[in-house]
Amino acid sequence: MRLKTKVIVNPASNRGRTRKRWGEIRDGLKHFLREFKFEFTEKPLDATDLAREAIKDGAELVIGVGGDGTMNEIANGFYEGHRIINPEAALGVVPSGTGCDLVRSLNIPTGLKGALQVLTNAMPVRMDVGQVRYTSNAGREEERYFLNVADFGLGGEVVREVTERRLQRRASSYVRCLVTTMIRYKNKKVRIRVDGEALPDGEYLIGAVANGKIFGKGMKVAPDARLDDGLFDAVLVRGFRFLEFCRHGWKLMNGSHVTHPKVSVVKGRRVEAWPGGDEEVLLELDGDQLGRLPASFEVVPRDLLVKGFLQPTRS
Repeated sequence: MRLKTKVIVNPASNRGRTRKRWGEIRDGLKHFLREFKFEFTEKPLDATDLAREAIKDGAELVIGVGGDGTMNEIANGFYEGHRIINPEAALGVVPSGTGCDLVRSLNIPTGLKGALQVLTNAMPVRMDVGQVRYTSNAGREEERYFLNVADFGLGGEVVREVTERRLQRRASSYVRCLVTTMIRYKNKKVRIRVDGEALPDGEYLIGAVANGKIFGKGMKVAPDARLDDGLFDAVLVRGFRFLEFCRHGWKLMNGSHVTHPKVSVVKGRRVEAWPGGDEEVLLELDGDQLGRLPASFEVVPRDLLVKGFLQPTRS
């Protein structure tokens, strides 16, 4: 049985390369899916509106073509008024962005043919989503859902630097911006509570509220995180200075940083974080810098159907 399918394309993703290769992607979709309708996004949050309209119109499969930010916008379109519109509608992913970290936790190949085979062969699985209330860059209290990782501290600053460089058409690789931001970054005082229990106050470099394992273009920030266990892995990195980060930062690539004495991992269903002083602590969600602390994060267990492969949940 063919599903009623809507494809939402962010042509600006991957620095505009998605627009250039859309013909190849469209031909691949036609080969594997036969019938579908598609639309291009034209501005930020377009994908949310398009996904919501498609699901209300009966779409059973909504496929995103883009990176993690595009998937975040589409996933938010599955919801209205704090409720999922159709629990049986599924999200599909065709990775085509500068950041495609979510697909690694979903075991979706980054290549086009492999991703299309997942769309046609994989049974939909239910994954957790994160719901976050935060202070927007404009100073308003806002609420969003996220799929992969929310990160406050250094990550928020890095993503803002990446975004500003892209707008100025300057070199904007994540690693380049990570290094330049770390050189000038000062650890921020943050107060944190997990499932109602206060953690020691301190100066933090990274506070990652992880649903998935990987962020920052391949960094395994939460190596034991699962998308279907009903828990966040809150990965908290205290007080690294620049030289310490140079010595140990590479460990983020294989997940071995979690054994460092300045790194703690706390599992929980709800994470709350507040600035411990007057300094601004920036927040990013699925690779987009949208606001700052204070923020509260809550798991919505197995709420979203997605085309991918999850390992069986451990008991």
